[in-house]
Amino acid sequence: MAHVFVYGTLKTGQPNHKVLLDGAHGRAALRGRGRTVQPYPLVIAGEHNIPRLLNLPGRGNRVAGEIYAVDEQMLHFLDEFEGCPDMYQRTLVTIAVEGAGGTLQCFVYSTATYPPEWVHLPYHDDYDSQGEHGLRYNPRENR
Repeated sequence: MAHVFVYGTLKTGQPNHKVLLDGAHGRAALRGRGRTVQPYPLVIAGEHNIPRLLNLPGRGNRVAGEIYAVDEQMLHFLDEFEGCPDMYQRTLVTIAVEGAGGTLQCFVYSTATYPPEWVHLPYHDDYDSQGEHGLRYNPRENR
């Protein structure tokens, strides 16, 4: 089992969370909540208001999210779902686990290739598709 840290639309209560629950894609089990140890810029960008973690460690905020243990089948599904390696890249990031007092190496889907103006967008620390930012996520089925 691999650990994956989700910070955007895959979190509980968010528009794409259902794919983690679908056993046809493999297994995913919630292991807890956490935050990136290093700050990262989490921006909401593009015509569909997609949350993106820019691969610029040391900039931005310590980003909140959920930690899932996933099997190989789910990991491959998530790679495809996240458009890896074109749209996102799967990299290892150190996550501080809430309540456990420790850290965990988790895969995260971040982006290293983006328009330069994204660096100047507002940085978030805890994504919610219905948040005060007012940037409503446009689900895939509506595109």
